[in-house]
Amino acid sequence: MRWQQLFADLEARFDAEQEAAERAETSSRARHELGSVRFVDRLAGAVGSPVVLLCRGAGQVSGTVSEVGSDWLLLDDAGRELLVATAAVRAVGGVGRRTAAPEEPGWVAGRLDLRRALRGLARDRAAVRIVLDEGTSLNGTIDRVGADYLELAEHPADLHRRAAAVQGVRTVLIDAVVVVRTAQPGLG
Repeated sequence: MRWQQLFADLEARFDAEQEAAERAETSSRARHELGSVRFVDRLAGAVGSPVVLLCRGAGQVSGTVSEVGSDWLLLDDAGRELLVATAAVRAVGGVGRRTAAPEEPGWVAGRLDLRRALRGLARDRAAVRIVLDEGTSLNGTIDRVGADYLELAEHPADLHRRAAAVQGVRTVLIDAVVVVRTAQPGLG
């Protein structure tokens, strides 16, 4: 009988040690997997969710995440779109627990960077308000986008881009862009 108790005790200890080792391995694997999740993957899991961003130069920016690119995200704020450079984001609230599966961007998705998104706004001739990383806001229409800069025809936000309304053209480094908010001429 003593031998049966000894074997039962040894078996119970072995099972407990085995279970502890499996828990540690699972925990270690989860930490490793989490370590490969990029910020854009984390944000991609929040598509359709309202978030609050704290951005360098722009302060608090909020809206519903509608799309996430390689270095930008698009928010919908009551019908107005906000293009946000992820490099300027300092904190996010409202992301929740969901995360998109980490994946290498394909050839096309990898090329859809902030510069290309800005080119889309230039093509659409959209009136915009651009907030720069030191807090300055500029109003106008993006005329063209270069490799690392954009040219903004400055005009009041409540006017369409017309030669008489343009007050000047400003060249802005793309690295300085934090938020681009679409404006609706005539609505301020």
